[in-house]
Amino acid sequence: IMVIRVKSLIKAAKEKKIIIATAESCTGGLLAAKITSVSGASAVFDRGFITYSNQSKEEILKVNKKTLIKFGAVSTEVAKEMAINTLIQSNANLTLSITGVAGPGHSAGKIEGLVCFGWAGTNIKASSELIQFGQIGRYNVRRKSVSYGIEKLFTLVN
Repeated sequence: IMVIRVKSLIKAAKEKKIIIATAESCTGGLLAAKITSVSGASAVFDRGFITYSNQSKEEILKVNKKTLIKFGAVSTEVAKEMAINTLIQSNANLTLSITGVAGPGHSAGKIEGLVCFGWAGTNIKASSELIQFGQIGRYNVRRKSVSYGIEKLFTLVN
């Protein structure tokens, strides 16, 4: 089912001349891998950043250290900054970021299944949201995050 959604995403992005870039933490590049697994992705996908550590979020994506300290890596604030800065540091005109706690257990007081998504684009207002997928295990949190990310991108393209 997800492959069909990715094909639809690529087709819609091509039609609207949208170029996508991603920034991922807890999904470790799975979103970019899912998008680029479909033929034709090169026409609409520019790059993906995997910024797993706080240091990489600061160094590669220029996320403000103060934002990381105040809100933590798993926050809508950081997700939004990741998306905005991916837009700045790519050839994309639409970006999506993912940062969360895949589990098991919790991290920095945030519970497994808590995932934040951020997005930015040349024609849309940068924003973010928090989704609680529940304590469903590392594999499922990551899988659901990628699936949600694909749907979010599809919505933003259309």
